Amino acid sequence: MSDNQFSVLGNPPESKDLKKLSSDKPYLSIENLNAGYGKMEILHNLNLYADKGQSLCLIGPNGAGKSTILHSIYGFTNIFSGIIKIDQKNITTLSPSEKLKSIGIAYILQDNSVFPDMTVEENLLMGGFTKNKKEDAFDEVIKILSKYDRLKQRRNQLAKVLSGGERRLLEISRALVMKPSILLIDEPSIGLEPKYIDMVFEILRDLQKNEGKTIVLVEQNAKKGLEFSDIGYVLTSGKVVMAGEGKDLLNNDNVGKLFLGG
Repeated sequence: MSDNQFSVLGNPPESKDLKKLSSDKPYLSIENLNAGYGKMEILHNLNLYADKGQSLCLIGPNGAGKSTILHSIYGFTNIFSGIIKIDQKNITTLSPSEKLKSIGIAYILQDNSVFPDMTVEENLLMGGFTKNKKEDAFDEVIKILSKYDRLKQRRNQLAKVLSGGERRLLEISRALVMKPSILLIDEPSIGLEPKYIDMVFEILRDLQKNEGKTIVLVEQNAKKGLEFSDIGYVLTSGKVVMAGEGKDLLNNDNVGKLFLGG
């Protein structure tokens, strides 16, 4: 096991171990989080850290709490205790709309969330619904269309005619209208053909490397998620049981047997 890989066989990695994968003052930090739905607690004393411009992939079995982490960051869960901070600011109790508009957190859902009977441009404009000025949203849409020629060509077409990969690109692009600093992405590759999976991860890599976005994603395709990400966390039963650099976890025998088909 390398110095950048923290494993647990009974003992979860400590906060100090996780910070070594990020920094002493991470851009996104979750500390001692207990959260869930209704009265049911799903996450137990969970810690998570990611620096600005880092990517972090969450892997683990179904029901481990991966999506619940994204929901908690965005404000969709009941938080019983713990603190979530962005750039040292406590955002734990802010509403999703406040987190989107004021803090710069965008959440890209797992399910198909495009509006099929609206055009590509209209879908993009919906991404700026919380902006004070509609002109600002339109300006961002123009920038996005100039960057992604695939969407520009279909600008006036209904979203329902798009391929699965193009719909995923539209969902990601719509989130960019608010110029977020953090992207929370639930299953970016779900339901996509291999060529579109590669396209989506190329887009995410560009957003991270060239625009400095912090990306936290849940990915059932663990191999693809870990290949992409700087950091990987393995979850079971609402706890982080292993963490390391993505490339190290890819080469971990236990991770391979459990999640990579090795």
